[in-house]
Amino acid sequence: MGFKRLEADDFVVSAQAQTATCWTNNVPTLTSFFTQSGQINGNSGEYYATVYNTDADGAGATDAIAQFEIAYGNSSGGGALAYNNNAAPGVSPASTIFGQYRTLVLEDENASFSFGGVAQSYFYALSVERAAYKQALFPGSLNLILQGSTAPEGSKALYLTDNSKMVTVPTYYGTMRAYEVISGSNGQSAEVIAGGSGNGYTTSAGSYGLFLPDIGTVILNGAALDLNTSEGLNLGTTLTTNTAGNNNQKLFNAITGKVNDPVLVTPGFSLNSEETITSDFVFVRARNSEFNYSTNPSYISGSTGEVVYNYFINNPQSYMTTVGLYNDSNDLLAVAKLSRPLNKDFTKESLIRVKLDF
Repeated sequence: MGFKRLEADDFVVSAQAQTATCWTNNVPTLTSFFTQSGQINGNSGEYYATVYNTDADGAGATDAIAQFEIAYGNSSGGGALAYNNNAAPGVSPASTIFGQYRTLVLEDENASFSFGGVAQSYFYALSVERAAYKQALFPGSLNLILQGSTAPEGSKALYLTDNSKMVTVPTYYGTMRAYEVISGSNGQSAEVIAGGSGNGYTTSAGSYGLFLPDIGTVILNGAALDLNTSEGLNLGTTLTTNTAGNNNQKLFNAITGKVNDPVLVTPGFSLNSEETITSDFVFVRARNSEFNYSTNPSYISGSTGEVVYNYFINNPQSYMTTVGLYNDSNDLLAVAKLSRPLNKDFTKESLIRVKLDF
């Protein structure tokens, strides 16, 4: 083993953005959605519904992996049973959820959510599992199909995306980016994709929600989804206070297409993550006069102390297999293994690039 001090120009730092699907097993689009009955019927089911990639109740429940959560929030607490309607009327899991997201996103407990410039008092939130979206969600990758049934159209499918490709600068809540959720696909409105113009909003209820990539969340405008017009789904959100509206399940059914029999189109929810991978490149140089003598005990005879093979006397050489990186206290910090032994003698120089990803 030989040592060599590295110089400042032997280190290079690089940053590279990477994108990947948010879903388990690198599935680009979720088409099957499952909930777990124990969670839905338990206390936590009043606040949110966890959505899995496979059956979370059957024999393969141990293989089910959570993908995202559905939560319903209402500023007045409507659509959920109150904790204690006599002592605190209207204070319910729905109002708690509304307050949590208001604090997280708006950072003001007196503020209201505005979707495309229209203030609304209730919403649905889709929160992607933290490990799945890594650093942030990737703008332009949101494609969500919701299904319902409206008076003018009957069974219908609503295709939603974010408007990241239609704006130069996103809206900011503090340091948090926000885009509007609109009717369309791949970051553009349906009108623009068709060659026209239009922002993909509803006529009366504003946009379909907010896309918040930095916290891995999509907030859907409940009022827009409740529209019984060609722009909505007639979702039927229950708004009455101290009433178990089971609203989380209503949105889940819209995602799965179960509101229609048969299902109108194949369900689909695609979403990508993004992260910046910081890499340290360390260039290890072995000059022609360096590292030509092996320190392997088999190189020298244990009984005579002489080189075992006379060939190495006139032509000393070694085989490099490993690079160790040490600090000034001789602590081993990292180890790099070569894919194959690298022959080294006085007629050769070697350059080994070690990559450390963070």
